[in-house]
Amino acid sequence: MSATLDLVKQLIKLPSITPQDQGCQEIIAKRLEKVGFRIERLPFGEVSNLWAELGDEGPLFTFAGHTDVVTPGSLNEWTFNPFAAKEHDGFLYGRGAADMKSSLGAMITATERFLDKHKPKGRLGFLITSDEEGQAIDGTRKVIETFNARGIKIDYCVIGEPSCTDSLGDTIKVGRRGSLSCKLKIVGIEGHIAYPHLASNPIHTALPALNKLTRMEWDKGNQLFPPTSFQISNIQAGLGADNVIPGSMEIDFNLRFSTELDAESIKKTITEVFDREEINYETHWHLSGEPFLTDDPELINAVSQSVSEVTGIAPQLSTSGGTSDGRFISPTGAQVVEFGPCNTTIHKTNERIEVKDVEKLSRVYESILIKMA
Repeated sequence: MSATLDLVKQLIKLPSITPQDQGCQEIIAKRLEKVGFRIERLPFGEVSNLWAELGDEGPLFTFAGHTDVVTPGSLNEWTFNPFAAKEHDGFLYGRGAADMKSSLGAMITATERFLDKHKPKGRLGFLITSDEEGQAIDGTRKVIETFNARGIKIDYCVIGEPSCTDSLGDTIKVGRRGSLSCKLKIVGIEGHIAYPHLASNPIHTALPALNKLTRMEWDKGNQLFPPTSFQISNIQAGLGADNVIPGSMEIDFNLRFSTELDAESIKKTITEVFDREEINYETHWHLSGEPFLTDDPELINAVSQSVSEVTGIAPQLSTSGGTSDGRFISPTGAQVVEFGPCNTTIHKTNERIEVKDVEKLSRVYESILIKMA
């Protein structure tokens, strides 16, 4: 068994369901401490955060990731225990195998091999949290706030999120769309359905505005981002009776938006639509993150070349998918790229990674270190 596969199995066997770490970061800390990293634990609330740094001067290159995993759900639906780290038919099964304990293990062994042969030109860092799959409030977000207060600045960052689609090496993420959610309340007047003139139906009132928003072209996207999308996820109104006009309606919607827009301009557009319809409404906004895009050719080329050298595949540059902790790191001025295993089974029953990809992933990270650190 390779050193990387052995470490990945150790991590998978710890049931670190958000926001619990269950000892994963202690394993990582001990490995990094042995090769000279200074270790700092930054717990906030129930969340465990680990910061490890090597060196005192020069650009700061950082690996970032998370030890927390989503719940496995019903254990009866899994072929193998999700925390047994079982190998079968060339795959390693387990919750977190792809998202993202294989990346963490590969980063550690890549760094160990790199430091055994090379002296870094600058500083190296590891930023690991147990709060990426959950609320993402007390994890990387809070650590970055701490860094900002201390004057710590990450220059380059590689995040081990599962970025590939069909084969290891086919995709690297050079940015992510922004995510803006809203809980919208339309206020009407409750009444008997036979006397609509004595009531005000919030459903009828809101439909024209909602129709405009669903049909709106927010932007055309750009070379690396698809057009912004508006999606309604939940609508709730009424008492369940068919003879009562509801007094209010609540709507949840989300926009995944490109670098052509920002959260404030989106809010302004939406409020103008409802104001024009003279609707009595309330909005409660939640910004998960603004879009970010890495345009630094040095980091992108280093990652792309490393992927090609190890896998034989020329990766596509992408900004697809949901959000990642890159949304907290990039605004500090850091150049951020994400590369990790295939994402076809993440958050699913029987999550898995090809065993051969585990060591390949470590070799990619080692090559990136040689080029960047």
